[in-house]
Amino acid sequence: MHPYTIDEIRRCFSTSTDFDEIFEAFEAALALKTKDIDLYRLLFWNHSLTADEVRLFGEKLAKEFPDLGYDVFSWLATIFEATTSSSDNYELALHYYRRAAQARPAEPDAYLDACDCYDPDLNIPPLSSLIEFLREGIAHVPYPSPLYKRLAYLYDLAGLPHQAEECRRMVEKLENPPDERST
Repeated sequence: MHPYTIDEIRRCFSTSTDFDEIFEAFEAALALKTKDIDLYRLLFWNHSLTADEVRLFGEKLAKEFPDLGYDVFSWLATIFEATTSSSDNYELALHYYRRAAQARPAEPDAYLDACDCYDPDLNIPPLSSLIEFLREGIAHVPYPSPLYKRLAYLYDLAGLPHQAEECRRMVEKLENPPDERST
C-alpha cells in the first residue's frame, strides 16, 4: 500500500472514480487513525460509489471508531434520504437513523430527522415504522416533547386521532407541569 498523506486521501475521496484507489486511500486513513468526520463525508458523497460501497465504508468506519458511530450513521442516513434510485433509499435512511439512535439513544435528532424523510404520497418509509421508532425514542430522550409533537402529527396522518390527542396531552403536560406551590 502506498503511503498516502491526508491531502492525497482528501483528493482521492472527493475526485477519484476508481474503487480500488478509493479503498486503498480509505485503508490508509484508517491506518493513520484519522477521525476527521469531514474527510469521510467527502468519501460518502463520492458519486462514483454505489449505495453498497458507501455502506461498506460507513460500517467499517463506525466499527473502527465507535465514537464516530453517531456521526457516521447520521451522514449515511442523510445521504440515502437525499439520493434517489430504483431501490428504496428511504428504507436505508431509516435504517441508518436507527443505527444513529442506537449509538446515542438520548439524542433526539435521529428520531426527528427520520420523520423528515417521510414521503406521504408513497408512504415510505412506512408510517408504522416511523411511529414505532419515535415511540422507542421517547423512552430514551430526556426531554421527549418534540418527539410527542411529531408522533401526534404522524398519528394524524395515519388516521389515528385518539393516539394523536394522547400525544398532544403529553406535550401539554411536559411543557406546562402543574404548579407545585398550589398543592
